[in-house]
Amino acid sequence: MGVYAVGDIQGCQQELETLLAGIGFDRARDHLWLTGDLVNRGPQSLEALRFVKALGAGAITVLGNHDLHLLAVAGGHVQRRHYKDTIDAVLTAPDREELLHWLRHRPLLHHDPNLGFTMVHAGLPPQWDLAQARRRAAEVEAVLRGADHPEFFAHMYGNAPHTWRAELTGWSRLRFITNCFTRMRYCSPEGVLELTDKGPPGTQKPGYLPWFQAPGRASAGERIVFGHWSTLQMHSAVSSDHGVFPLDNGCIWGGRLTALRLDDLQYHHVRCDRHARPVRGTPSALAQG
Repeated sequence: MGVYAVGDIQGCQQELETLLAGIGFDRARDHLWLTGDLVNRGPQSLEALRFVKALGAGAITVLGNHDLHLLAVAGGHVQRRHYKDTIDAVLTAPDREELLHWLRHRPLLHHDPNLGFTMVHAGLPPQWDLAQARRRAAEVEAVLRGADHPEFFAHMYGNAPHTWRAELTGWSRLRFITNCFTRMRYCSPEGVLELTDKGPPGTQKPGYLPWFQAPGRASAGERIVFGHWSTLQMHSAVSSDHGVFPLDNGCIWGGRLTALRLDDLQYHHVRCDRHARPVRGTPSALAQG
């Protein structure tokens, strides 16, 4: 049995199938971990959802910001859609409600103590150790899976609060937790989130650093796979000392779709040339994801 962690698909189902064929993925034997953002921006969001759902227990996916955006749009909680959204096929599908119900019940964090790996979509603030992160994820998951989920989506968007405080309550608390798991890239050494910078390390505002570089990070020592940050792309800022494995290599922007076999830490890639487009400055183009 092999366990393969795969970066953000974002509706690039054709590339996912090519990648799985190349590694000899066997549905009866192997397992997939998916870093979230199954949907949006790519042309096959509906196919990606159906494919991953059909794998059943053979696939584990955490929720990404684009997945949550789909759920918010479907619930009528987005007044103005992004012009690059490609989720209409999901919204008009005959199995729409079944797919959305399944997606809403995915976790924000997955941890496997036997493999010694944790998976999130974006990151963890430096104040949280693994046990705290799991508790925080469970808070949001309980609301997403309960009767109050429409209210959650009505309050989900926004960058504040920027700092974790245990006394945070209500929608502010849930928004901060959600932003950490699904949107964060940079933070200050004290854990203040900077959610507007999307470029590679070295392009961020002064005083901020990649979340995994925060000194004294409570989750240091854990092995964490994550997606979301397409401009990171195996950047020199990522050291083996950090214990993190970024897997979003910008397939939707003409980069690569990447899988990491967790058993032996071997990487596998497929090129995503059909999504390449003329751009001025690759980092800024990738940052659009």
